[in-house]
Amino acid sequence: MNSKRIFFVGVGGQGNILATKLLGEAALAAGVPLNLSETHGMAQRGGVVESTALIGGAKSTIISDGEADVLVAFEPLEALRALRKANSDSLVIVSTAKVQPFTVAIGQGKYPDVDEALSLISKKVRRLVSLDAMELARQANNPLGVNMVLLGALAAAGDLPIDKEKFTDVIETKTKKSFIEANMKCFELGYEAAVQSN
Repeated sequence: MNSKRIFFVGVGGQGNILATKLLGEAALAAGVPLNLSETHGMAQRGGVVESTALIGGAKSTIISDGEADVLVAFEPLEALRALRKANSDSLVIVSTAKVQPFTVAIGQGKYPDVDEALSLISKKVRRLVSLDAMELARQANNPLGVNMVLLGALAAAGDLPIDKEKFTDVIETKTKKSFIEANMKCFELGYEAAVQSN
């Protein structure tokens, strides 16, 4: 089985860690070996949160520059910052919804143009899947469901040895009961968006 190195990046509060854990649960349910790792940073203050999932037999949880098979970015600026992890054969999945860093919010920085950022990313990798995960989450009446949207996109586009049903089973059994229906809607919207991007 070919291993896959998946690098997740976002900012605090977006659900990056939960998405990584659910991917791990789906892999275990599918009988796929994996290793997970996470770095919280200043997560509660909107800081960077990174996590890794190495599935299919990879031993180390470290993804060095140029080693990510898949980069899942919860925010466009974080996609640019983490692009060094990708290579010319990587898949990048990115939410286009901006989360302005503190320096931009107080006028000491400028947020890069999202379309220009996506153009730059698309020139450096094999495939780019971009979607407004925040808007899709809102459509599902679950503004906290950005992570489920991106998990759906990963399930559709990531070429993983894990059936879609394993993901939906995990969402139904490992997320809060009050959020299951909304989380499933978010997952399905992300899945469909990735399928349509082909």
